[in-house]
Amino acid sequence: MFSFKEYLPYYKRNLRVALPVMLTQLGASLVGLFDSIMVGHYATVDLAAVSFANALFFMAMVFAMGALMAITPLVGVRIGEITAHPEDKDIIRHKIAVLFQNGMLFTMIQSALMLVLLGGCLPFLEHFGQDPEVIAVARPYYILIVISLVPFLIFTFCKQFLEGVGNTFVAMVITLTMNALNIFLNWIFIYGHWGVEAMGATGAGIGSLISRVGMALCFIAAIWFHRDWQYYIRIFSWRSFSWQAIRQQIQIGFPIGAQTFLETFTFAASFVIIGWISKEALAAHQVANQIADLTFMIALGVGAATTIRVSHQLGAGNLHAVRMASNASIHLVLVINTIGAAMMIGLRNYIPMLFTEDTEVIAIASQLIVLAGLFQYADGLQAVGAAMLRGITDVKVPMMIAFVSYILIGLSVGLVCAFPLGMGASGIWIGFIFGLTTAAFCFHIRFRKLYQRMLTKTSKPEQ
Repeated sequence: MFSFKEYLPYYKRNLRVALPVMLTQLGASLVGLFDSIMVGHYATVDLAAVSFANALFFMAMVFAMGALMAITPLVGVRIGEITAHPEDKDIIRHKIAVLFQNGMLFTMIQSALMLVLLGGCLPFLEHFGQDPEVIAVARPYYILIVISLVPFLIFTFCKQFLEGVGNTFVAMVITLTMNALNIFLNWIFIYGHWGVEAMGATGAGIGSLISRVGMALCFIAAIWFHRDWQYYIRIFSWRSFSWQAIRQQIQIGFPIGAQTFLETFTFAASFVIIGWISKEALAAHQVANQIADLTFMIALGVGAATTIRVSHQLGAGNLHAVRMASNASIHLVLVINTIGAAMMIGLRNYIPMLFTEDTEVIAIASQLIVLAGLFQYADGLQAVGAAMLRGITDVKVPMMIAFVSYILIGLSVGLVCAFPLGMGASGIWIGFIFGLTTAAFCFHIRFRKLYQRMLTKTSKPEQ
């Protein structure tokens, strides 16, 4: 039976961890939002170009980011072990330092591979069926954001590591500061100020590159100069490097990366597909997607807090707290996304005006924003469900669930609705609803099954 009094401490603890992550994720999303708004007011073709380039870039970036998420539960379980066994604190901290060092090596290897992969796509941009004018504008922007991937992945790894430790505040401060810098740089480079020539989409790419370099440098400095964290860097030793440790991160990180890739691929593919309809539909899709991203970033914040809280409690051997922390996150995301859905639907005719003055784009975008509002529940629940499973390091089955939900169901239903049924861009978003709902249901069923299995294996009863 539900008891608000019993859940209240878990709401507070989850929110304490989640709020900085929410602001971090929102900050990152807001930069994308402002990029779109500022570029959209420069020219519709530049907005479409940014949409197309990001669709390709994000598929690789999100996979790489997902693979780095493995460090959070690995470190989180160790932190929980310190709580349960304080007498072994020094030994456990050394193990955490080894995770950090090998994780950073993995990050650099992965960055190099992603640069080769994304750079290899450059000659094929013309073969995605997009308007030639869009491709011409997208090319220099694409090159700049590909280069920015290396510092961004370094930032991501450091962020995920500190989340495993339990600190989410530093990432929030760095992200919000650098995002403010990004917006200022956009103002200079997109529109041409302070003697700089107006560059449109290319200017947005320059702003992103500079701010991402700043994010990486600030995070490394924060760890280096922090009294407790500097230990993880200063005990650096070549003897600490272990392919076994890297392999462990790959075994957990690859399925997480694949799962996030599959979800992102669904949305990225939607940009390409909607680009076949018209550049106005593509621009409208970008508007709706940016708005949906805002609430999704909040859900990701709750999800990140869930992974942290679940992994810590799992390491401490407290299964009751694992269940309560998970359920508390479900309740929180339902409340948050209800508010988000209401705002989207209520402001559907006004939000597109922030991005463009094109009446056709505004009309299409207002329809898509309604559908974005309708899938808020499913989107929030699948994000938290995946995070719950990540906290207990269950990653392979969720990857398969993601494939079935996002690709076989989401994309397939979207294509049928868009073309044979003649719904256009709206049909693709209906496919999103079907895919996300399926994923949410399966993730939560999977977690409940594994939780019951953990209960039967432990000799310690719930308290």
